[in-house]
Amino acid sequence: MTVQYFTPEGMLQPVPYHHVAVGTGTKHVHVSGQIARQADGTPVAPGDLAGQVAQALRNTSVGLAGAGASFADVLRLTFYVTQWSPEKIGDFMSGVETVADEIGLRLPLPPASLIGVEYLFEPDVLVEVEATALLD
Repeated sequence: MTVQYFTPEGMLQPVPYHHVAVGTGTKHVHVSGQIARQADGTPVAPGDLAGQVAQALRNTSVGLAGAGASFADVLRLTFYVTQWSPEKIGDFMSGVETVADEIGLRLPLPPASLIGVEYLFEPDVLVEVEATALLD
């Protein structure tokens, strides 16, 4: 499968993600919202947005791998962050950058949305990540 990422001239720049992804393939992979939990349910990085972003992306990577995909196949990421405010972008991006090489997530990110929400799953969950990928 081939994914081409780009940001056409005339779109907002710079941003930490590409605005457009074009994928070719026939198998869709959708990874549900991943949070900062170990496989046994143990919370990871309570109260730490950067740590939770990193763990949620690690868990997303495991889901992708289970379907035979990787972040190279991802067309779109969606992040849900509780109590979002623009001042949190540094911690958010720190979490992304900390884990990017480990999980093969290239920067800038694929097309992505960050959506502020009031509450997720349980009170200690600060972030949730969803991914959509396309395979041959």
